[in-house]
Order: sequence, then C-alpha cells, then structure tokens
Amino acid sequence: MVSLAVARREGGLVVRETSDRELLRAFLEQDRLFAAYALCDLDDREFARSRWGVAFDGRAIVALVLEYSGATPQPLFVMGRPDGVRAILGSLIRPRAAFVSARTELLPAVAAHYRVDPGPPMIRMWVDRARFRPQPAEVERLVPAQIGELNRLYDLGFASWLPASAIADGVYYGLRVRGRLVSAAGTHVVSRAARLAVVGNVFTAAEHRGRGYATAVTGAVTAELLRFCDQVVLNVRADNPPAIAAYRRLGYVEYTRFEERL
Repeated sequence: MVSLAVARREGGLVVRETSDRELLRAFLEQDRLFAAYALCDLDDREFARSRWGVAFDGRAIVALVLEYSGATPQPLFVMGRPDGVRAILGSLIRPRAAFVSARTELLPAVAAHYRVDPGPPMIRMWVDRARFRPQPAEVERLVPAQIGELNRLYDLGFASWLPASAIADGVYYGLRVRGRLVSAAGTHVVSRAARLAVVGNVFTAAEHRGRGYATAVTGAVTAELLRFCDQVVLNVRADNPPAIAAYRRLGYVEYTRFEERL
C-alpha cells in the first residue's frame, strides 16, 4: 500500500515522505551493498523506527533520505542526486543533530543545511559465499544472558549499554582466554527478507590485539550469516590498515568509500 505525504515542490523536484516499502526497496536495490543498512531497515522490527523522504523528478525517484529514530545524534542515510538530497533535507527531514552516512559527492548537499564535522573516509567491504575464506578458531556463539560480559568488554557505561536484544536479534561470537571474554564481533542489522546483514561491534581487548582474535570472531559471525544471507557487509575506517587486512583475510573486498560524519 502506497503512503505518500503531501508533496512539496523544491525547484523542479517534488519531495514527499513515504512508507511504501516496495517503492523504497526498488530504489535502494540500485546500490544494494552501499544501501545495506537501509534495506535491512525495511524489515518490520526496524521500519517502525524509521522515517523516509524521497525526491521525484517527474515520475522517477532521484534521491532518498532515511532518518532512524533514537538518541541524538540520529542516524541519517542519504542516497541519490545531490539536488534531491538537498531538497529533502531542506523541507522534509532534518533532525537537529545527525550522524550522516553519505557518499563523498553528497557532502555539499548535506552541508547546505548542516555544519559537517571532519572525519576520515570509511570503506564499505563485502563478502559472499564464493569469496568467503573461513578462519577456524575456538570461538563461541554468545547468548543474551552474556550481555553484561559483552558490555564490559566494550567498556560501555551503564547508560549506553547494548541491550540483550542486540544478541537475541543478531549474531554475536566471542573468544575467551583463560575464561575471560577478550574479543567479540556481532551485527548491526540483519534482514532475512533482503538476505543481507551488516557486521559490526568488532572489538578486542588492548592487551590481546595482534593475535588474530578479531579475524576469528568476525569470521565466525560472517560464516553464520552466510547460511541465510547472499551478501554480508561491514564498515572500516580507511586509516585502519590492520583491520582492513584482517577482513581481507576472510575474503572481504572493498566496494566503495564514503563518509560517516557528525
């Protein structure tokens, strides 16, 4: 069922808010690996937390902005033509503070409405079953009851702890040394409908780094996801060569470079 808010004209474009998932999916699938988060957010569990704006040039969608509700700064994903992104942010979707994910060429469109802080480029990497190279290791699948232990590893304060649902709804693996959890990896979003997932929260305690533990837990998460996903993606800072090398050992390859900016 199509749900489009009252149209607003911006220049030669028409911008609308929409909840038509098939309309959104068709546009996002044009750049599936870059739009992985947004595609997963079309699932029921995430969709209720999202707000979507689109820009039309005639009958064709030329740009999209996704605002994901939550604590400020809110995640904001932009994709498409710069004039369309600028129009949507100008009249439809513009949270006070946002953490934006965008291709570099779209930053000027975002900067037309926001002060954009500096930051290093990000790399979107991806893998599928044909490319994946497992790295056998003694790891364990984490369960919701272990969320406290996981948060202690991440050194998150009480107010910012991951909820147990992060493990229940996703895939997390950990590695122990003498019984202590010293490395873990998990997922940001997973969509069985889209057959797509995003790996994240990869972390190893400082005193245990350089031993391949991050590769081991990331590999275990990836292997599990590839049982029901066609592609798995992750983000890594372009200035983090050790992490890039670890992911390459698993078969991940670079897809594109983009920006994550406050």
